[in-house]
Amino acid sequence: MNRQESLGYLVSHLNVAIANELDQRLKRYQLDIKLWPVLFALWQEEGITQTELSRRCDVANYTMTRLLDQLQVQGLITRHQEADNRRAFKIFLTDEAKALEQDLIREAERVNEKFMAELNVEEQDLLMKLLNKINHTE
Repeated sequence: MNRQESLGYLVSHLNVAIANELDQRLKRYQLDIKLWPVLFALWQEEGITQTELSRRCDVANYTMTRLLDQLQVQGLITRHQEADNRRAFKIFLTDEAKALEQDLIREAERVNEKFMAELNVEEQDLLMKLLNKINHTE
């Protein structure tokens, strides 16, 4: 098998290219790519625990702690201790983070558009359908 026949290689190569492009765009907002999945997950549903956020972002809990520390220092999230479990914190976005949502989502859409430009609409739809099927998210 050569690299052009390796799903892992092709997906990894594309992931690196997409991540680098999005990272460059996020730097305009004093953010980096490591924070993107956390913000994206919280824009979809805030008020979830750090453990749940770790699961949704597919990162270890200790890694999530560092990411949340960084977001808190930047004034983008707050942590609220649960009344019935003093070790658990629910994570909420600040108004500043909420205000960034539209701009940052648009940046991500531009990255998607850039990488999908080689495909026609039917091919784009098929690619997304197949990737969701492989990832069991369909």
